[in-house]
Amino acid sequence: MAEVALWSLLPLVLVSLDLIKGTFLPPHCPITLCAQMHSEDGDLWEAFAHYNTNSDVTRDHSVGGSYLGCEPMGLFWGMQGDPGVKGPLRLRKINVLTPYTVQISLLEGHISPSEAQGTELATVITERWYIAPGVRRIDIRQNGVVGTLFLPPGPGPFPGMLDLWGMGGGLMEYRAALIASRGYASLALAFLGHKDLPGPRNTLNVGDSYFKAAFHLLQNHHQVCADRVGIIGISYGSYLALRIATQMGVKVRQGGLSLLIFPLSFFLSFLFSSQIEETLKAAGKSELFTRLSYPGAGHLIEPPYAPNARLSLWLLYLLSLHFNLFTLWGGQPTPHAAAQEDAWEKMLDFMESNLRR
Repeated sequence: MAEVALWSLLPLVLVSLDLIKGTFLPPHCPITLCAQMHSEDGDLWEAFAHYNTNSDVTRDHSVGGSYLGCEPMGLFWGMQGDPGVKGPLRLRKINVLTPYTVQISLLEGHISPSEAQGTELATVITERWYIAPGVRRIDIRQNGVVGTLFLPPGPGPFPGMLDLWGMGGGLMEYRAALIASRGYASLALAFLGHKDLPGPRNTLNVGDSYFKAAFHLLQNHHQVCADRVGIIGISYGSYLALRIATQMGVKVRQGGLSLLIFPLSFFLSFLFSSQIEETLKAAGKSELFTRLSYPGAGHLIEPPYAPNARLSLWLLYLLSLHFNLFTLWGGQPTPHAAAQEDAWEKMLDFMESNLRR
């Protein structure tokens, strides 16, 4: 009887599975490994890979399917959503207190699961969580600030991170939950398109004072090290991170302020990062600057093993209007996946060096 087995030390989405392996198969037998799950919107996401005989994805090469070569986590980052009537999809976790449930099946032959019904030889279920055991999730509605605070287990105090997303609006929590799972107090901040913010949901109704208040709320929390607070931003959040640090008069203590920014655009990110690099170099602090470049990666650098949304439908808020736009974020699956994994590790190293030591 065929069998497919998985091993992992932790079920967090950013932790790679140590082994996905099919066993008890005849020699030189073509097989397909298929991973399937449903998003919280009910959309089907799947990836598949073709192997030969008893295959161990940590060492053997896929010869066809969603990815090629030796890619131990390809069944996860290689997933694509069924566009159906919605158009191209982007996978974003809404409720971090529940996991994604992924079914991994071992199928006979080299097939595309969406096009042909192959014989299922074995199957196994795994859960992928965005929050580690013991991390606390706290709704923040204080002094006009709308967000979610995640605190690691224990009394603290912990270094802190303010987490800023882009112009898609709402309150995205999954990156903050993952950061808290690594020992940082992390505040995911809403600033657009949320029911608890003032004014119409389709306009940006908060200004500098709002972001300054959010930073100080995190900084002054009794379980946060006030002199060890950083900011992470992606897309428009990168601009906000730079603005908070340079133009809003945010006061930091001797430990300083750390910024981790992902691109607003290639031109702006290059321009801003070059200015920061020159300023720090002139101040004799060039060791505080790191710039990473990832050819082949797209705009949306997510935590590791997330599928790349090369094209998706984006609800854009602009002035008093909002638009549904098909947006080309760019990137190719394999180099984008490698960039996400490397950027996450580099980000954690940067945080450890500047916020914890």
